[in-house]
Amino acid sequence: MLTPLTLLVPPASPPSLFSFNRFSHFPFLPTSPPPPPPPLNVLLQCIKEGVKLDHCYRPYLLRVVSRRLVLATKTQSITTMAAQEEECKGNVKAQLAKLFEVSLKVTVPNEADVDPLIAACTGKFGDYQCNNAMGLWSKIKGKGTQFRGPPAVGEAIKNNLPTSEMIDSCSVAGPGFVNVVLSKNWMAKSIQMMLIEGIDTWAPQPPVKTAVVDFSSPNIAKEMHVGHLRSTIIGDTLARMLEFSKVKVLRRNHVGDWGTQFGMLIEFLFEKFPNFEDATETAIGDLQAFYKASKQRFDSDPAFKERAQQAVVRLQGGEEKYRRAWAQICEISRTEFHKVYQRLGVHLEEKGESFYNPYIPGVIEGLTKQGLVEESQGARVIFIEGINIPLIVVKSDGGFNYASTDLAALWYRLNEEKAEWIIYVTDVGQQQHFDMVFKAAKRAGWLPQGDNYPKASHVGFGLVLGEDGKRFRTRNTEVVRLVDLLDEAKNRSKAALIERGKGEEWTEEEIESTADAVGYGAVKYADLKNNRLTNYTFNFDQMLNDKGNTAVYLLYAHARICSIIRRSGKDVEELKNKGTLVLEHKDERDLGLHLLQFAEVVEEACTNLLPNVVCDYLYSLSEIFSKFYSNPECKVIGSDKETSRLLLCEATAVVMRKCFNLLGITPIYKI
Repeated sequence: MLTPLTLLVPPASPPSLFSFNRFSHFPFLPTSPPPPPPPLNVLLQCIKEGVKLDHCYRPYLLRVVSRRLVLATKTQSITTMAAQEEECKGNVKAQLAKLFEVSLKVTVPNEADVDPLIAACTGKFGDYQCNNAMGLWSKIKGKGTQFRGPPAVGEAIKNNLPTSEMIDSCSVAGPGFVNVVLSKNWMAKSIQMMLIEGIDTWAPQPPVKTAVVDFSSPNIAKEMHVGHLRSTIIGDTLARMLEFSKVKVLRRNHVGDWGTQFGMLIEFLFEKFPNFEDATETAIGDLQAFYKASKQRFDSDPAFKERAQQAVVRLQGGEEKYRRAWAQICEISRTEFHKVYQRLGVHLEEKGESFYNPYIPGVIEGLTKQGLVEESQGARVIFIEGINIPLIVVKSDGGFNYASTDLAALWYRLNEEKAEWIIYVTDVGQQQHFDMVFKAAKRAGWLPQGDNYPKASHVGFGLVLGEDGKRFRTRNTEVVRLVDLLDEAKNRSKAALIERGKGEEWTEEEIESTADAVGYGAVKYADLKNNRLTNYTFNFDQMLNDKGNTAVYLLYAHARICSIIRRSGKDVEELKNKGTLVLEHKDERDLGLHLLQFAEVVEEACTNLLPNVVCDYLYSLSEIFSKFYSNPECKVIGSDKETSRLLLCEATAVVMRKCFNLLGITPIYKI
């Protein structure tokens, strides 16, 4: 053990003699010169063994250790960043955030949990900027800080950035905004690496492994109409974005396959078809008409009404004949639903109201034991703070309702399916209902308070309007059958192709597949490009226009890019591995920057559950590409930079195809 003989500490001096100014090289010390410091390892060993050091060594030790600590922070952070590089690969904003995180720890070491505020630049000073300076200044002013305002904080943040190949230059503007210009060489290498490794390497990585997306959810024995369009399209896109983000998505079709209306339907089925098991979709005919006829009979014939009510009791009691009739009606409905899902390319797993029905009593009992369920006017309810109506979980007649089923479904999804994010896609009119269900779940302790995982989210959407500004209906005030709407879009698309002479150039299969892609894609994109919370007007002429922000324009833009690559006669797969992409011209660089923003755009769309963010990005991408390609200085085929520009064309096509995939739109490759 080292003895303190050579490092004896004199009697403790007044604290004022040893106050240390961290902005000077030396503290205020007694006038006698200190002896030369011993080796650092000796000093550290003394500290480890509890030896009290002479005050004259403390500043030296503090400076050395501080420098080592800063260096260690940078080194450790850079090492961590290297390890985490795969996590945010392709996400420029996330990679910059990692760099600025290191800088912020060094710049304000005493401020904990400072998250980097990184945003894409809208001005001319850079590509991205860090916006922490003003917020930090408001925290540290008055604490004896060395800084004299937000610009100085910004300068320090800039100066403390670790060296990185992704940054070309940095500057500070205004009240401390740190503007970053990305290295065009790094940009080019990143895009080419995506081409080699695949665009899945640019997928976001949300903090969940399993999610439920509850969408579409039509009612059994009713036709799917235009009102189901938005839930089906929006829900499918949210599921696709999460699946791209490597989340296990349980696509749930919560069909309305249980309830009192089934007594009426079953009794009407028995009456029309005594051998009901022979009843087919063809025999029953229009499902909507069948439902209306049974409802009319229910309302006008007391004897039929009584039999229908008894049928409900027998169905819920599990009587075999009634169960078989119920299953028959459900199966005929599924056949109709499948026609719509097949056209839209949507896949769901049905778990309807009947699936959760057996779980309701146990869930209600558990909530009652927790003291959440109370009696109110003969019903059993849960009171929700801040809402003046209760959530009825058992009706006054003892029956269950939507709230009972939704609570049971939420419990099942959390406890049996282990979902960390449960997303419900319905119209905005159901916002309050789901808000109450989620708050009841938080009271029960099923969900944490705040916005932490596991969590449940309601994705509301507005109405589909006709050109008269009212809810979209046929001329005889009926809601429009969704299958008819989709067929009309395809037929119009096919007619436009034939009008352009494609009937003579293409095979019938090519015309049919292109009409499918363009017609159905046009309907989807016309919906998804709007903020889902707003209403939108359904107009075939607008959505099938080949100019402007439409699926037709975007699909044709993609086909033109594919045509450019084909006309070059080059093997693009070979170019990916042997060629080199460069971004010398401004229009090349602008296109490259927008391509690199794909990952953060998808992340934003996922986080906020807003498909229109992807649509905005896709349309901007096509516009930026058009500017690049139409510039004579950026000639592709036959130029001395043909290889590089073909790779840039291919990267654009790859990103466009992934955007189409996320939106559920099938790309086309020729026009």
